[in-house]
Amino acid sequence: MFKKILIANRGEIACRVIRTAGRLGVETVAVYSEADEGALHVRLADEAYCVGPAPVAESYLQIERVLDVMKKTGAEAVHPGYGLLSENADFARAVEAAGAVFIGPEPDCIEAMGSKTQARAAAESAGVPVLPGSPLLASDDAEIEAWGQRIGFPLLIKATAGGGGIGMKKVKEPERLLRSAHQVQDQAERFFGERGGFLERLLEAPHHCEVQVLGDGLGGAIHLWDRECSVQRRHQKVLEEAPGPFLQESQREALCQSACDLAASVHYRGAGTVEFLADATGAFYFLEMNTRLQVEHPVTELVTGIDLVEQQMRVASGEGLPCAQEAVKRTGHAIEFRICAEDPDRRFAPCPGTIEVWEFPQGEGIRLDTGVEAGTEVTPFYDSLLAKLIISGNDRDQALDRAADALSRCRIEGIQTNLALHRQLVEAEPVRLGNYDTGLLSEMGFKA
Repeated sequence: MFKKILIANRGEIACRVIRTAGRLGVETVAVYSEADEGALHVRLADEAYCVGPAPVAESYLQIERVLDVMKKTGAEAVHPGYGLLSENADFARAVEAAGAVFIGPEPDCIEAMGSKTQARAAAESAGVPVLPGSPLLASDDAEIEAWGQRIGFPLLIKATAGGGGIGMKKVKEPERLLRSAHQVQDQAERFFGERGGFLERLLEAPHHCEVQVLGDGLGGAIHLWDRECSVQRRHQKVLEEAPGPFLQESQREALCQSACDLAASVHYRGAGTVEFLADATGAFYFLEMNTRLQVEHPVTELVTGIDLVEQQMRVASGEGLPCAQEAVKRTGHAIEFRICAEDPDRRFAPCPGTIEVWEFPQGEGIRLDTGVEAGTEVTPFYDSLLAKLIISGNDRDQALDRAADALSRCRIEGIQTNLALHRQLVEAEPVRLGNYDTGLLSEMGFKA
C-alpha cells in the first residue's frame, strides 16, 4: 500500500478519499484554490497546497501545478476523484511519467472509453447490446442524411467526446436533422475541441441502469451489482439506488455480466462504471463507460460492504482484485440523495451563498458524505453538489421510510437547496412503486 497520496480534487469526494486513506494509514496531500483555502478537505488532509485562483481552469485543472505539489511532497500516487482531471488521459500519463501511480485505469483505456464511438465499438466486440447507430460521421450532409434514414427517427445526435448532456440533441423529424447536426458539431468544437459526432436511435422514456465494476488491469474483472439512476435533470443524476428496483433478477444478472465482459475485454484497471439504457421491457443497451469513481458509489458500498476507494488504492498498488465474483454478496437496499445548492423551481439554477445552519440526523442506516459545514461559503465557481445523504435498510421499503424520516429532519439555512425536491421524490408514487424513468422530473412539473 502507498505511504502518501495526493488527491487532485475538492469538496465531498476529496473528504471521502481522505477518510479511507486515513483508515488505511496512508498520508494525504490536498490541493486547493484560493476560494477553497478554508475548505473542509484542506483541513482534513495531512498537507495542503494552493494551486491557483478560484476558477478551475486556473487552479484544479492546472496539471503542472498539481504535479509540482506531487513531486514536492513525495506523494507516490494520485487519486483524481470524479470530475475535474479524473478522465483526462494526458493527466494520467503525466502522473506516471513523473514516476507516480495514477489511481485509475491506464491512460489508453481512459482515452478509448472517453470516445463514444470507440467505446461503442468495444462494447459490440465484447457482445454487449448496443442501439442502432452510425460510425463517426464526417461533416458531409449527404452522409448524415443517409445514416438518419437508415437508423430511423426519433434519434439522438451525440458528440463523440460529449458528457453530462453537452453535445447531445434529440431529433424527431428528418427535416430537422441537418440543422441539429451542425449545432451539435459546433457545440462539440466549442466545448471539446473536435467536431466528431454520430447518430444513435433514441430510446424514449428509458431507465438509466449502471453496473459497478472492478478490474485488475490484466483482463480480470468482477461486478459489484447494479444501480438505477433514472431521476435526472439535464442528463445529470439527482437520486440513485442499489439494487435497481425495475429489473427482474435474470435481467440484472445479464446486465452485470455484460458490464464484466466489457471491462475484461479492455483490460480495465480499478473502479469503473458501465452505463446502460433499458426500455419498458427491461431490454438494455450500452450507453457509455465512466473510467472513474462515480458520485453514487456509496449505495454500492452499502449493499456489498466493499469500500470502493480502498479497492481503487489496492488495485493501483498491485494487490489485485479483492475476491472472486461469487464472493460478492448483495444485502439490503440503499438510496442516495444528492443535496445541491440549486433551485428546482428555477430550472435548477445554482444558488451560491453562505451556509448558516447545516444539520443532518444521525442513526442506523444514515450516512452523509460532504465537504461543507455551517459557515461554508458556497461560491459560483464549482459544481453545486454540497453533500450526499445515503440511506440504507434491510429492504427497499425500510430504506424509503428511513429516507422520508431523515429528510424531514434535515435543516439547511442561509442557502437555497433541493432538499424540498427530495422530500417530494421519496413520497412520489412512481418512486415508491420502483417504476420511474428518466422523464420523472418533467412529469412532476420541473423544467430542466
